[in-house]
Amino acid sequence: MRQHLDARQMEELKSAMRDRVLQLREEIRQVLRRSDSEQYAQIANEVRDLEDESFADLIVDVNLAEIDRDLDELRAVEAALRSVQEGGYGQCEQCGLPIEFHRLKATPSATRCYDCQSSFERTHFQRIGHTL
Repeated sequence: MRQHLDARQMEELKSAMRDRVLQLREEIRQVLRRSDSEQYAQIANEVRDLEDESFADLIVDVNLAEIDRDLDELRAVEAALRSVQEGGYGQCEQCGLPIEFHRLKATPSATRCYDCQSSFERTHFQRIGHTL
């Protein structure tokens, strides 16, 4: 399989991914630090109102959601960096064709080409959907 990215493009993508890893780790540290200062028990103990208790729950939930989102992205970027080392970076996991450079530049951890990702999102949205 021939490499579709030239050395400059590959270096640009690797650099962007390394920078993003550092940024995500710092964001996770910041949320954890903020969570320590917004401890649920502290907020819940200071108030006796159900609305305030709900607010404390919301803060905890938002912090956990931020951490989960950042961890998911961190894992994806680290997997992409491993893929670079193993020589498979930039190949669509679904069809095997090269992922376009402009797509990788926008989302360096992309694992599908534009067409396969579009198809994936259509089929998974229909299967999962949004319900209330």
